[in-house]
Amino acid sequence: MPKKKILLVDDSSTVLLLHRMMLSHCGYELLTARDGQEALDKAAVERPDLIFLDVLMPRLDGFQTCRALRSRTETKEVPIILVTTRSEPHYVRQGFESGCTDYITKPFDGEELLAKVRSHLEEARRV
Repeated sequence: MPKKKILLVDDSSTVLLLHRMMLSHCGYELLTARDGQEALDKAAVERPDLIFLDVLMPRLDGFQTCRALRSRTETKEVPIILVTTRSEPHYVRQGFESGCTDYITKPFDGEELLAKVRSHLEEARRV
């Protein structure tokens, strides 16, 4: 059985490294992108099973990227978890309106991250 692919999208090298460290021992193939446009390009080629998407990024923000991913046939069903420091209700609402599957605020712990990953990859497998 091929490894599940997770695309990690963040403009911070530190955050990408942290995500990789939290997920590396779980047996997933981890891909990274530094902004929304790179995420769209990589998702089209790599076809990830799950996408972690930062909201505040250069070029395309997470909301714009999420809407673009949802408009594409190859990524419209992929679970997208928006990751941001913004927990205000209007940001959360904007996230779900852009098409995200889930929303997680920084800082979060590794157990919360892993629980969301497992939950969404299990749901994707059942569909």
